[in-house]
Amino acid sequence: MPVVDVNPDELRDLTGHDEKSDDELIDDMFALGLEFEGRTEEGDLQLEFAPDRLDRLSVEGVARSLRYQYGDDRGVYVPGTNDADWTIEVEESVPDERPYVTGAVIRDVDLDEDALDSLIQLQEKLHATMGRKRAKGAIGIHDLTMLKGQAATAEGQTEAGNSIVYRGIEPDGDRFVPLDSDAEMTPDEVLRSHPTGETYADLVAEYDRYPAIYDDIGLFSFPPVINGRRTEVSTDSRDLFVELTGTDQWTIDHMCNVICYALDARGAKVEEVRVSYPDRELVRPDFEVREKTVTHERIESMLGIDLSAETVVDLLERSGLDAATEEVGDDELAYEVEIPPYRVDVLHPLDVVDDVGRAYGFNDLEPRYPDVGTVGGRHDRSKLEDAAREALVGLGFEDLLNFHMISEEENFDRMQVSPDDDVLGAADPATILEPYSEDYTMLRTWALPSMLMVLENNTHRGYPQDLAEIGLAARVDERENTGVAERRTVAGVLARHDASYEDAKARLQAIARNFDKDLETPATDHPTFIDGRAAAIVLDGETVGVVGEIHPAVLVEHDLELPVAAFELRLDALE
Repeated sequence: MPVVDVNPDELRDLTGHDEKSDDELIDDMFALGLEFEGRTEEGDLQLEFAPDRLDRLSVEGVARSLRYQYGDDRGVYVPGTNDADWTIEVEESVPDERPYVTGAVIRDVDLDEDALDSLIQLQEKLHATMGRKRAKGAIGIHDLTMLKGQAATAEGQTEAGNSIVYRGIEPDGDRFVPLDSDAEMTPDEVLRSHPTGETYADLVAEYDRYPAIYDDIGLFSFPPVINGRRTEVSTDSRDLFVELTGTDQWTIDHMCNVICYALDARGAKVEEVRVSYPDRELVRPDFEVREKTVTHERIESMLGIDLSAETVVDLLERSGLDAATEEVGDDELAYEVEIPPYRVDVLHPLDVVDDVGRAYGFNDLEPRYPDVGTVGGRHDRSKLEDAAREALVGLGFEDLLNFHMISEEENFDRMQVSPDDDVLGAADPATILEPYSEDYTMLRTWALPSMLMVLENNTHRGYPQDLAEIGLAARVDERENTGVAERRTVAGVLARHDASYEDAKARLQAIARNFDKDLETPATDHPTFIDGRAAAIVLDGETVGVVGEIHPAVLVEHDLELPVAAFELRLDALE
């Protein structure tokens, strides 16, 4: 998890509590969920924290949370902003892979060495967390006095303002002097010759055109790689221009909010910036206050304590939130809670309950036995899984535990199945919006693809290989509360020189007898299996799966040289 270096003297100064010792601060921060990891050589505190509270990536954010905890501040705070004088004009030449930009102007900031170090640390920690190592969002901070704005009259302005331009350029396009360099370079030369360029070259390696930001003098920022030396920020800088580019507008807007709040804590004034896209115009930073509704009953049941409405409102205000009581449903007491713009972690009413618990003090909660008269026991589904697993192992199968995530290629293409087919495994998959790896882009819709991947990775092992798994499969289903229907599935494969449909069916018959089920196997067609060597699995009159011999084309796709017989069925069919 992220570790942030915090100067304890800075923390005392920003909280206004000079009387606090280092040990007291460490204890107070632990109550916030910040764990003390040690000290740097300079004596700074090293704090580890859960990456959801990105507003605490700087000493300013930690100090803000402590002031709320101490009761010095209450409720939602939104910085005032000056009207926009600067515009970021977005040209159509901007790379499709990185189309979004946002920004803010910061006036009258007092940057001593500690404040500048904190700003740089915040920038890099945001890059590493929310920015996904600059792939999703990257921040550029510039000395505003070194920018020369182009003349611009944005929509809604009565007077001409200043403008910079976000555009796409050729890799060997205009030259500029990057940070930590004395030589002018093209973007392509930066990627090949500059240490920072070499580090982040992969982010833009596939781009036909590179993202670049210009003022009236020329190129001054090459996001997400490096800024120009001309606009470098120092302790003498008083006015700053903050620009962020990325793959998602929401992400970079909220990264910008975190930076603006940190600099506001230093006494700076935030000024709006217009972002002019070819088809729309935005005004940033976006300091909109969001709302969540949570019921009083849910707060009490989750925390296990009795609270008055006045106490809940007080605890929410001490968490930096605002709340008003209202009635919902059958006269049920609830709270309409306002969320400040820097709180990117509040996504669900339970996040609000967590804030109430922290403000109350989790250490102050008294443990008690639950008001139920039952004893803990195993779930019926768990008992069924164990019984099925025991039956499979008794038949000679080796039990597997595979990943539930897979790629579309493995789940569908290599099995000769289309999501639109009317067969086992064909379904609208639950996909990951921004997958970490191209190998894990969706939840699998059936287990046999995972089994064949195991066989593919074990061709160097001895045969026979009789493998089985009881695991998760899922598909999109709008009728479910979550939008995804999940089920437990039973799958088995027999890889051997004489593997046949009869071998797989014989094991199915043993399983059916073990669970007192009537088994039928009418012929069926399935693209993964050989025509005429596949059958539906029907238990007690209900079709619950498929059994057969794997098609040669599927075997070749998985580099398998021996025949494979396989089956898959729903676990709940064995109940």
